[in-house]
Amino acid sequence: MSSYIIRRLLLVIPTLWAIITINFFVIQIAPGGPVEQALAQMQGLESGIMERFSGGGSELGSDISTDASAAENSSTYRGSRGMDPEVVEAIKVQFGFDKPIHERYFDMLKRYIVFDFGESLFRDGTVIDLIVDRLPVSISLGLWSTLIIYLISIPLGIMKAIHHGSRFDIWTSAMVIVGYAIPGFLFAIMLIIVFASGNYFDWFPLRGLVSSNWDELNAFQKVVDYFWHLALPTLAMVIGGFATLTMLTKNSFLDEINKQYVVTARAKGLDDKTILYKHVFRNAMLIIIAGFPSAFISIFFTGSMLIEVMFSLEGIGLLGFESTIQRDYPVVFSSLYIMTLLGLILSIISDLTYSWVDPRIDFEAR
Repeated sequence: MSSYIIRRLLLVIPTLWAIITINFFVIQIAPGGPVEQALAQMQGLESGIMERFSGGGSELGSDISTDASAAENSSTYRGSRGMDPEVVEAIKVQFGFDKPIHERYFDMLKRYIVFDFGESLFRDGTVIDLIVDRLPVSISLGLWSTLIIYLISIPLGIMKAIHHGSRFDIWTSAMVIVGYAIPGFLFAIMLIIVFASGNYFDWFPLRGLVSSNWDELNAFQKVVDYFWHLALPTLAMVIGGFATLTMLTKNSFLDEINKQYVVTARAKGLDDKTILYKHVFRNAMLIIIAGFPSAFISIFFTGSMLIEVMFSLEGIGLLGFESTIQRDYPVVFSSLYIMTLLGLILSIISDLTYSWVDPRIDFEAR
């Protein structure tokens, strides 16, 4: 098994490199980069200044307009019209765009190898500090959502398999499908309107992971406050996550129950409970347990952005979305790098989980 793990770890390197390379060049050639973002912001500020001074017909407003017209075609950036060429060049140097694209690419690779992600272009602080500050929210949402989904879906799926075709199976299937059909963000809006807006009830907070007086609370009160803030966003995230896992559990158990070794166990006189939990359970749970790492990383990074926005939770999803809109390349590439690396490592952990759940599976022999 050790040689298999080494091979998989070595495979992480070219996979990570290919993903980062493709995304780097695709994003770099897209219009509206950080230089244009900065120029647009400066143009907005200058427009406000010119309106103030040109309103009274002052000579200063006329001078600014004249100087801006002289520099109108000084740069290839669309946002640089009317800007001093020296200012444009200074912004390019500040963001590192005075270098050719291949130099920026190799510089990024060298820094990312040692996990040096640099500083954000539009926020104060390093990229690592920004990500670390946002991690508690994303980890909380991803961890509790995944655990709740597994704790409910697995027993429900087992019961549906045992009572396959019964009224219980039909009604629970209908409820699961209805829950799956409701988008998470729509359910979040319903929860906010009913339980947090004050129109009906005002039981839960609308924003934040903890209360403003967090430091004044004792340990028990902090735990209660933490889960009080997480209740609605977590519920909104898990509402659509039951269907796939529940039906996967049910079908997996049904498939095992109909196999020959179960018929043989019954012929030997074993009761259904012993057959289910001693023989069927481990085989049926193989694919479900092994998929836990990937399920967690999926919810952790992809399922929380809209929920974070709606509940004003400063998490990784919201950070990535805002950075993409602002073209904050260090944050965008660093988030992609970290997510890809975690995803590749968790795929290896999933394979190891297969072997742990069922020792008969040997990836080394393949």
